[in-house]
Formats: sequence, structure tokens, C-alpha cells
Amino acid sequence: MKGPPLSRPLLLAALAGLGVWIVLAGCNSGSPNPRAGVGNPRQGKLLIVHYGCAACHVIPGIRNARGLVGPPLYDFADRTMIAGELPNTPVNLIRWIENPPGIEPKTAMPDLGVTPPQASDIAAYLYTLRSR
Repeated sequence: MKGPPLSRPLLLAALAGLGVWIVLAGCNSGSPNPRAGVGNPRQGKLLIVHYGCAACHVIPGIRNARGLVGPPLYDFADRTMIAGELPNTPVNLIRWIENPPGIEPKTAMPDLGVTPPQASDIAAYLYTLRSR
């Protein structure tokens, strides 16, 4: 059974929607996109201070962040893996920040009760970090 032909505006809208879907589908493939699915880096920086991440990590832009328990966090967007367990994508980083022991039970990184929106903001900040 054949329906009526699509009108030109409807066809153009459908093609535009398909183009947006193709772009969005590729956001988390390959190297991480620092802007895909992440929040506010300024808020993330404040949250990093609030949660005391500097006790365990070297973190550029965070005063007295010279911890040696966890890895230094500079050039985070250039890393291929998170905690040696997950590909470095915004979605995975947010999951990791929310509940590290849920992903890697033997990790030294504690579950700090970070909410999903907070994790998104923290991830946004981490993706801005560059070398010392």
C-alpha cells in the first residue's frame, strides 16, 4: 500500500532531523568530546573543591591540589581510559564520578554521593584541564 507523496517542507524537515540524529549519534564515538553531555565547568570546579578531590589528586586550577593517591587529572580529555576500566567518554566519566566503586569495586576512590547533575559539572571541568 502506497501513501501520498511527502510534501517538500515535510521531506526537508525529515532530512534535517536525520542529519541532527547522525551528528548526535557520533558524539560519543572516537575521542571524547568535551562538550557532549556535560555541564558547567565553573560549577564543576567549585564542586571539586567542595568534595575534597584535591586530597587525592593533582588538579590544575585547584589550589593546593597535590594529592598523590589518585592520578593527576591534567590533560583529562586526551586520555583514552577512565580508571583503566572505561573508554573516556562524557557518559562514562559522569557514571564514574557518581559511583566509582560501582564500576571498579577495588578502587580507592570513594562514592561521595555526587548527584548526576553535579557529576556532569565536574566532568565538564575535567575536560577543560591541560598540562601543568
